[in-house]
Amino acid sequence: MAAEPRDPIVISDMRFGLPYSKGLMAQSFMATGLSPAKSYEAARAMEQEMRDRGELTVSLERLRDLAAGTLSKLAGTTYAVRYRRLEEIGRLDRPLIVLIGGTTGVGKSTVAAEIAHRLGITRIASTDSIREVMRGIFSRELMPAIYESSFDAWRSLRIPVPQGADPVIVGFREQTAVVTTGVKALIDRSVVERVSLVVEGVHIVPGYIEPSQFKDAWVVQLVITVDEEEAHRSHFYIREVQTDGNRPFEKYRENFGDIRLLGHYIEDLAKQHDTPIIHSHQLDRTVSETLERILSAVMGERDASAGRPDATSREKGAQSK
Repeated sequence: MAAEPRDPIVISDMRFGLPYSKGLMAQSFMATGLSPAKSYEAARAMEQEMRDRGELTVSLERLRDLAAGTLSKLAGTTYAVRYRRLEEIGRLDRPLIVLIGGTTGVGKSTVAAEIAHRLGITRIASTDSIREVMRGIFSRELMPAIYESSFDAWRSLRIPVPQGADPVIVGFREQTAVVTTGVKALIDRSVVERVSLVVEGVHIVPGYIEPSQFKDAWVVQLVITVDEEEAHRSHFYIREVQTDGNRPFEKYRENFGDIRLLGHYIEDLAKQHDTPIIHSHQLDRTVSETLERILSAVMGERDASAGRPDATSREKGAQSK
């Protein structure tokens, strides 16, 4: 015997009275890092609670309160607070630009894709893609730096390397300066269109882009690192398998020392410019820490500009009462 249809729960202040969707609610919960199974359990629990209360018409704000309360009960306050922050990020008055840097093979593209998904950002770009576009515009004779890998850029240098300088670093700096021009243009375009953006790549180097220069956007820059050499080396083998050999392990193995050298150089610049460094050990933890850094940076800057205590201060104040 078929179950009797139940009246839908309607979100009253959404256009046309949008009905409550467990699937969409579960997606919001998954963005906090909660597992799919637990997210759907929470979404079902929310629906049941609203039906038990007779709340078949709810406001969006009431729905968010119920969601945070449900997460707090089923998963803990950390997820509830993260949900609240993600909701606030979604209502920002300016586009969010996330810049993720680090040397080759530390997992930047994987982290960037996951961060974009959780933040609801649909526009993702890599600096390698920008470099590829620039190759189609500028010939090798005119701009040789963009025709080599980041760790090979020294091969295209047309000027003598200063005494005592490392050619690998000099070549990388020249290539980064060129590619950064394209990165800035991409950011400018996103700001004009008011569309959030994630850019990842080895050319996202602290000091080459000043986040504060983009007044009409929230810009957060981070650097990903892998401390353990063997763990870092294994990433290239996994990459070769995942790309069916299109990104061969041997090429990176031969240049591993230079890749690590660039990593240390980028980390040193990150420390000089107070850019957060995320030490990657396990993907889920790396993504969670990266997300927390982004949320804290944006919420802190927003609250500071509004003359209010930041989220961390508010949480500490609440705990002390």
